Amino acid sequence: QVQLVESGGGLVQAGGALRLSCAASGLTFRRYAMGWFRQAPGKEREFVARISGSGGNTYYTDSVKGRFTISRDNAKNTVYLQMNSLLPEDTAVYYCAADIQIVVRTSPRAYDYWGQGTQVTVSS
Repeated sequence: QVQLVESGGGLVQAGGALRLSCAASGLTFRRYAMGWFRQAPGKEREFVARISGSGGNTYYTDSVKGRFTISRDNAKNTVYLQMNSLLPEDTAVYYCAADIQIVVRTSPRAYDYWGQGTQVTVSS
């Protein structure tokens, strides 16, 4: 049974930082690209970042480039999202997801497995 468990969310002031973690089990982790998505109240789930199975390739949505960094540790079956210079508009539930395909995909429908999400709230 595949499980993705996010942690690290919380309340932070604008300009602050958080590091999200997503621990995976039940799958051959290195074979999967991993993505982070977020969903704010009343909005659709949106792509944030993606990292290839090896960790050698990363991809970000424009609004987080230069502020967020995705990384992974395949020995620990964990993917991370370091979020710096947080803005109130970054407030959302953040989800990690796994995608077996190599091609970069940003649609939530493309991903095979999902975590339960972790809340990030940025106060102004």
